[in-house]
Amino acid sequence: MTFASERQSLCEALHALSRSGLSPGSTGNASVRVEGGMLISPTGLACADIDASQLVFVNHRGEVPGKQLRPSSEWHMHLAIYRSTEKAGGIVHCHSRYATTLASLRKVIPAYHYMIAVGGGDNIRCADYATFGTEALARNILVALENRKACLMANHGQIAYDSTIEKALSLAIQLEDLAAGYYQAQTLGEPFILGEKEMAEVLEKFDTYGEQAGF
Repeated sequence: MTFASERQSLCEALHALSRSGLSPGSTGNASVRVEGGMLISPTGLACADIDASQLVFVNHRGEVPGKQLRPSSEWHMHLAIYRSTEKAGGIVHCHSRYATTLASLRKVIPAYHYMIAVGGGDNIRCADYATFGTEALARNILVALENRKACLMANHGQIAYDSTIEKALSLAIQLEDLAAGYYQAQTLGEPFILGEKEMAEVLEKFDTYGEQAGF
């Protein structure tokens, strides 16, 4: 149950999450998939202060074996995502400013910009509200994440996953930027929204987005 390399990667991602400004105070948490379950940040500690030894192993049944710190109160939703898709290798949840602002309005972020496709579809959905740390919230998030890699969380924040924790963090940062752009566009008027055909073309191109020839 050491998972040394995974602990290091997750710890580095948590510190980067803190530096990004997306996770004020002790808010925010992150996890990585490991054999038999996941490693997740402990509850109540600021991301910047967490070291690799404090990361908590939660097995696939939701149990915390041995003498460990208590896992993040949001462990239910992390485990639910890992159970729902093999594509999830790392997850980041945070209360970033603009994503949280839109989530408090329970808004979907439409395709005002083609980069909405980074989330896996033609919009960024907002999961229905449920009390933090509950299985009900985990269920709501799975609905919003159907065919998606990221969503807003009503009156709460945002969550993003990807094949690695580094990619999940990058996606969370991009989601915050997209939320800020949509918020700012609406202060000037109602932004034009790309249509289904236009976004279908973008999503097709995103199948190979960022790939380099020969790799």
